[in-house]
Amino acid sequence: MTTRPETPLLDQVQFPSDIRQLDKSQLRQLCDELRAEMIDAVSTTGGHLGAGLGVVELTVAIHYVFDTPEDRLIWDVGHQCYPHKIITGRRDRIRTIRQGGGLSGFTKRAESEYDPFGAAHSSTSISAGVGFATANKLAGRPGRAIAVIGDGAMSAGLAYEAMNNAEGAGNRLVVILNDNDMSIAPPVGGLSHYLARLVSSDAYLKVRDFSSKLIRRVSKRVHKTASKAEEYARGMVTGGTLFEELGFYYVGPVDGHDIETLVDILENVRDAEEGPILVHARTVKGKGYEPAEAAADKYHGVAKFDVVSGEQKKSSGGPPSYTKVFANALIAEAERDDKIVGITAAMPSGTGMDAFEKAFPERMFDVGIAEQHAVCFAAGLAAQGHKPFCAIYSTFLQRAYDQVVHDVAIQNLPVRFAMDRAGLVGADGCTHAGSFDLAYLCTLPNFVVMAASDEAELTHMVHTMAHYDEGPIAVRYPRGAGTGVAIPETPQLLEIGKGRIVKEGKTVAILNLGTRLEECRKAADQLEARGLSVTIADLRFAKPLDEALIRDLLSRHEVAVTIEEAAVGGFGAHVLTMASDEGLTDAGLKIRTMRLPDTFQDQDAPDKQYEEAGLTAPDIVETVLKALKRNDVRDEGVVA
Repeated sequence: MTTRPETPLLDQVQFPSDIRQLDKSQLRQLCDELRAEMIDAVSTTGGHLGAGLGVVELTVAIHYVFDTPEDRLIWDVGHQCYPHKIITGRRDRIRTIRQGGGLSGFTKRAESEYDPFGAAHSSTSISAGVGFATANKLAGRPGRAIAVIGDGAMSAGLAYEAMNNAEGAGNRLVVILNDNDMSIAPPVGGLSHYLARLVSSDAYLKVRDFSSKLIRRVSKRVHKTASKAEEYARGMVTGGTLFEELGFYYVGPVDGHDIETLVDILENVRDAEEGPILVHARTVKGKGYEPAEAAADKYHGVAKFDVVSGEQKKSSGGPPSYTKVFANALIAEAERDDKIVGITAAMPSGTGMDAFEKAFPERMFDVGIAEQHAVCFAAGLAAQGHKPFCAIYSTFLQRAYDQVVHDVAIQNLPVRFAMDRAGLVGADGCTHAGSFDLAYLCTLPNFVVMAASDEAELTHMVHTMAHYDEGPIAVRYPRGAGTGVAIPETPQLLEIGKGRIVKEGKTVAILNLGTRLEECRKAADQLEARGLSVTIADLRFAKPLDEALIRDLLSRHEVAVTIEEAAVGGFGAHVLTMASDEGLTDAGLKIRTMRLPDTFQDQDAPDKQYEEAGLTAPDIVETVLKALKRNDVRDEGVVA
């Protein structure tokens, strides 16, 4: 007689309240099933794998101990939130993650009440947690805020600014430091676990508080000496001195994969009157999946893969990525100029600067998740005569805008900004889209801002940046593969503020900035099939504008259309301002601007995103025809 297999525990869990019905002894099995489910799901969708595998036990323990969603669980960055999504009512949609119309790859307030705070950029969780905890305190509500932050995110100043301001939140704030790489203080086996349990227990906290009050009454000097002795003794064992100095009660380090120990400690933390509390958990990124644990990046971000072998599905080849073209061009420039140095903010592989580091290890600086420091550091290098190339995603450069203005632009320092991931970025969605750099850089005096239309142009622009010492200069380029154009062996030195004519015509002028150039060519073909003669200009520079070229185009065409992969306030806005200032529209010229819509677009395939944004060839054609107020046209004797 065969016995029926037991129903998997994960099948009995839809929400965290279901987990709380389980016995603590069952949580290990639940974690194993949750890890297997996540691996299977990401193998079919791609996405962030290693970070989520590393926090399976933390995720289960937090939801088991705390009363989520009344207690607010705030994930930093959000790369690690996939297990959280599976056990908070979204398992049935987990295989839509990062897909059009599916789940976001990050936490998102509009998606679930279990996502109280959206995150995709780093180091925000403690600040938000202080806000949630303080709001509960002011309203007299009992709820806590639990902020989970990775050790990498602790390189950002924002985390320390928040901790420095957290004391008033009291025991309503719990911070869990997910230490999966940087060894702040390694655990020391059973003794470490015992100490962590001890210092988190209610009995210890009460004795500690009583002793502190007693000694304070006896003698200030004795109190001070005893406090320092305890502080440094605990710091030597646990590494918590820094956090204690910032007002936290430190617990740890603890094994972040020992689910029963985690539950014991978190229950003590939950019931403690002392606070705020920081729990230091050591975890392994990629835990439980051998290919991920063995990989250098712990399978941080993966394509679809085979679960058994771990082999990721490779792309079918094609042109090199813009990132690789930039890196190769920069290396070539650095071979000719030893003043060139590279800077990135925790994204060496994403920006291509890992290749630069291999070529010039002494001239490459990864400053961690600290974009503000990266920019100010670059300014210091520039002021001392070096040529810093600061390679930062467009969306992350937003984090350092004050430094861009105050430390670079006002002082007119020749910092070179390479802004990867400009425009729409596909599966990462609106948090990672490089939508705003033209708007926030082109307003600044002294800046030169370029946009590459293809790989050859990017190579020319890197060469131009290397030779430009008059002030700050930036280039923007998109994620993904290029167009396949030949990359020049000898790059050109571009004249600052000068565009180029790609195609000559008479009736319609298309003023392109960036990689919509191919769509402009397609639109020109379709318009000429309707009898409209089209000029295409690749402006290259959003600032300074090629005013002579724009003036010429606007004066001899019936309609002009600008197109860019950026939000309102960028290239098109500056062309309109120039045209208005010079009265170029007085003669009845029709100008239209095409740019990203005034919305935050959700994740989807890039082609679909640009179609949704209205930046494809048919959209250009429609814009021209509407401006001309005709569908059938005659031009130069050609019938549409």
